[in-house]
Amino acid sequence: MTRVLLDVLGTFGQVILQACRVVGGLTVLQTRILLAMFPPDFDYDETVRQFFKVGVKSVAVVVATALLTGAIMVIQSGNSVQETGATGLVGWATGTAVLSEVGPILIGLMFSGRVGANNTAELGAMVVTDQVNALRVLGMDPVRYLVVPRFLSMIVMLVLLTCIGDLFALTGGAIACQAILGIDQRVFWQSVLDSHLLDEMTMGLVKAFVFGGAISVVSCYFGLNVKGGAEGVGRAVNDSVVTAAISIFVANFLVTTIWI
Repeated sequence: MTRVLLDVLGTFGQVILQACRVVGGLTVLQTRILLAMFPPDFDYDETVRQFFKVGVKSVAVVVATALLTGAIMVIQSGNSVQETGATGLVGWATGTAVLSEVGPILIGLMFSGRVGANNTAELGAMVVTDQVNALRVLGMDPVRYLVVPRFLSMIVMLVLLTCIGDLFALTGGAIACQAILGIDQRVFWQSVLDSHLLDEMTMGLVKAFVFGGAISVVSCYFGLNVKGGAEGVGRAVNDSVVTAAISIFVANFLVTTIWI
């Protein structure tokens, strides 16, 4: 019994130490990123390429996710709306949930799964093939050349993608409102406008800003710390996606608590 207890405590201790090691590494990398941005001497061509790669190529996924999210939120409230006849509240309920909570989180998770995982794999492959070491030999800072462009592009593009997602989520809600609940779309849009959801939308965009920073730092950290060849790249991608998802929920809790 004592041996089992010691094994459990040992495993728990290893998990805590690993978590502290990751948090410390993420903090150090975030500090290095901020220092590398001043003065702004990073690679602008790489930054533009990353803007296209992480932003433009993610529009289709975000639009599909947003449309379904808005429709699902309307469907979930359908029974209550039909039973109470409170059709004027359907836009308010959908808009509040989508703009402040559900939209940013789902888009952030989709962004993390697509862009964050790809970024970790790309940087991990560069580490395995010694391309990162080659940059250091040439006197180039990998953080300034590789990480900063990804950091900026993920933050900016996730905010813009969230704006696009908000619009299409409300559109999906309006379509589902008329197609499934039989409520005219004009009633839905008027309810959204009358609800004055600017504060909720602003909070959602702030969350997107924080999520973008978290996803970029996490994905770059695990990508630059790959060990063990191709198998190590796979482990890093898995750890990156899980850690980014946890970071998104923690950041969402903190931003919501501070905002409210």
